[in-house]
Amino acid sequence: MNQVTSFPKAEIKILLLENVHPVASEAFKAEGFQVESVKGALPEAELVARVADAHILGIRSKTQVTPAVLEAGRRLLSVGAFCIGTNQISSLTANQRGVPVFNAPFSNTRSVAELIIAEIVMLSRRLGDRSREVHEGRWNKVAVGSHEIRGKTLGIVGYGHIGTQVGVLAEAFGMRVVFFDIVAKLPMGNNHSMATLEDLLAISDFVTLHVPETPGTKNMVGAAELAKMKPGACLLNASRGTVVEIEPLAAAIKSGHVGGAAVDVYPDEPEANSDGFASPLRGLGNVILTPHIGGSTEEAQEAIGREVSSALIKYINTGATTGAVNFPQIEMPLAKGAHRILNVHRNVPGVLRDINKIVSDWGANIRAQVLSTDSDIGYLIMDLDQDVSQDVKRAVGALETSIKTRILF
Repeated sequence: MNQVTSFPKAEIKILLLENVHPVASEAFKAEGFQVESVKGALPEAELVARVADAHILGIRSKTQVTPAVLEAGRRLLSVGAFCIGTNQISSLTANQRGVPVFNAPFSNTRSVAELIIAEIVMLSRRLGDRSREVHEGRWNKVAVGSHEIRGKTLGIVGYGHIGTQVGVLAEAFGMRVVFFDIVAKLPMGNNHSMATLEDLLAISDFVTLHVPETPGTKNMVGAAELAKMKPGACLLNASRGTVVEIEPLAAAIKSGHVGGAAVDVYPDEPEANSDGFASPLRGLGNVILTPHIGGSTEEAQEAIGREVSSALIKYINTGATTGAVNFPQIEMPLAKGAHRILNVHRNVPGVLRDINKIVSDWGANIRAQVLSTDSDIGYLIMDLDQDVSQDVKRAVGALETSIKTRILF
């Protein structure tokens, strides 16, 4: 359904950083929005200046969206994280300023899962070492320490979108799969849930981590956990760099207790492609180090571009916040001929009463109204059927409790 918008689409400005896939820019341009694309991340001071007149900010994992950036974005409607993680965004500040944050929780799961399976095979066959030796001119044809993965046990820590796919693929290779998650999850295939992380570590030949970055997962795997791993088992981390303590992992590999590792994420990562990356894991045998490329496939980046741009466009055009990571989630069908008002306000008693009184005072009729709240804010979508919506919008926006109010059509 085509609706006449109160704010011309041609005046909506989109700022995309860090080489967001062109499919996102194409989707925004098809809506009639202005789009500016920047190849890399921007430091805070420059981003503060650039975001001042942007309505949508699109980033990937390197850009830091700080409170200062959000404060400078006076016109900012939403932030899109064209990746899975949103720790680089001050999401609470965004929430309190009425700015929903959208990400892509699904689109790169297959790419990460495939990388993990490939690395399990590589670690089991010590292919990294053998490949390096041949590149150096050495011929070292050995079978000692080289194994099939069929029949081995894979322990998955974090059984979400990626973990479940890893489990399905591993079973196709003939592996036994166990998993641990702090939330009860329905097992896929013959995957089996473990009661504790320690139980999983004790029986797994390979342990792969797929958890978010939270206070509970920081340094989740340190010297104590590594000591509980099955002797000779391998550790894989493509989740977050803060989850594994690197120094104890390096020591466990040098001692031989841990048989190898595949690491894609690090506590400190360069902001741009460069030389000179340092890590205690460099140079160790049967250790695969990759530069945070778990989701870096052309297929995943295109899917992420579509997923996040679609969510942002839907929010701009209808006010829908389904999938937002920091916001009350509402999606309300469009009503023909109605005037839609969106209001973000402080979550205190009496706000809906005050808004409905304004509607009544202006003689308008509410066609539909949905309110959802969290601990800090309330988000209201309201459709009116009389042409007094601009007056209502101004009066609602003038309420002391209002944070952000806009009219769509």
